[in-house]
Parts: sequence; structure tokens; C-alpha cells
Amino acid sequence: MTPPTGAIDKPRPQTHLVAGPVPGTRPARQRRPGTGAGAGSTWRIPAALVVLSIVPVVAGSLRLLEVAGGAQLLPTNPRIDASPAPVVVHIVAAALYALLGAFQFSTRLRRRRPRWHRTTGRLLVGAGLVVALSALWLTLFYPGAPGGALLWAIRLLVASAMAASIVLGFTAIRRRDIASHRAWMIRAYALAVGAGTQAFTQGVGEAIFGTSELSTALSISSGWVINAAVAEWVIRRPSARPARRARARPALAGSR
Repeated sequence: MTPPTGAIDKPRPQTHLVAGPVPGTRPARQRRPGTGAGAGSTWRIPAALVVLSIVPVVAGSLRLLEVAGGAQLLPTNPRIDASPAPVVVHIVAAALYALLGAFQFSTRLRRRRPRWHRTTGRLLVGAGLVVALSALWLTLFYPGAPGGALLWAIRLLVASAMAASIVLGFTAIRRRDIASHRAWMIRAYALAVGAGTQAFTQGVGEAIFGTSELSTALSISSGWVINAAVAEWVIRRPSARPARRARARPALAGSR
């Protein structure tokens, strides 16, 4: 028996497979934004910066206790005994800038609390300028600092560069230039926490080359050089997020 005319040419309805959970299995659990390994990694940089700042902060705290009349646990410094006020201002501002500024590097905190980021940023601008200007004052008016003329000139350069970076970073955010703001603030912070790196470079330099004026100048200066180099690497490195998105697009296209 032959089929009626036109029955063979009649198109069949097309069916589309819709992806869904396989019977007997649980659907994949969706990870909430800001949770998991990615969220934990956003706190690694602030934690590392806090650890880097511990040595100078502890040393500064011991010096403050000494100025307040407590036990003398650090080597005697006649310059501080003669004029302690600039040192106290510098230590307090530097500790605030180093510890509070470390949390500005948390991407999650900046995105979830933008008002906190802005308010803290204004406070850090003031504290950072106090650190830089007090460092200039101490360099110019505290004679006889270790390191000789070379380290004296480098201290002036570093303090001036830090102050200029803060001013440029502040003016950049005023005109909504976030990239420039980020770059200049990273540079300023890297110079500010140079004392943390110098705790290692100075120890290594003295162990290898002794305690001459030249070796002291070079070992202390190398701490700032290392921090500045790391800051430039952080500023200029390509972001990993666009690369991940680019790899994800072909995979999504192939699954359609």
C-alpha cells in the first residue's frame, strides 16, 4: 500500500535538546559572587602589606614609648632626644598610612564599600602628606644621620617623590581618571613602606659589606628601589580577568 501523495514531502517538526540536569543527579551549585577562593585571594595582598609594615611599626611604637618616658629598648638617638615632636608626628602618620592603606588594595572591599574607600582615601591623603613632609623636615634639620651625603640626597628625593605621587593621585581621582589615580597611589604607598623592606636589605648589606657610610646608603636605598620596581610591575602588568573572559567566549560559543 502506497502512502498518499505529499505524505513523504511533509516536513517533520524539529526538536531541540535543552540542557538540563541528568536524572538522579543534583544540579551544579552556583557560587555566590565574593565567595570561594577568589574572595580569599583579595585579602592576600593587604595581609602581606600589613606583615611588611610590622617591623617599622613595632620599632616606631618602641620609640614612642621611649619618648613618653618608658624603657629605652632601641639605640640612643641624640637627635630625637633634642627634638622629639617631628619624630612622633612622623611615626604616628606612617603607622596609620601603612596599616590602613594596606586595605585599600582589597578589590572586594573597594567594590562592596565604595564610601568607606573614599572616606579612608581622604584620610590617607592627609596622613601620607604628613609622612612625606615630616620626612623632609627630619632630613633637612636632623644633622648627622647615617649614610652620609648620598643617603641624605636620596631621602630628599624619595620624600619629594612620595608627596608628588599623592598630589598627582588626588588630582587624578578628582577628574575621574581612575587608572592614573591607582598608579600614583601605588607608587606613593610603595615608597612609604620602604622601611619594611629596608629591615631586610640593611641587615643583609651590613652582614656582607659592613657598616660604612656607603654600604648603609646603598642597603637602605635598595629597599626603596625594590619597592618602586614592584610597584611599577603591579601597575603595568596585564590584567588576568580579560584573558579569562576571552578564553570563556569560545567555549560558550562551541556549546551553543
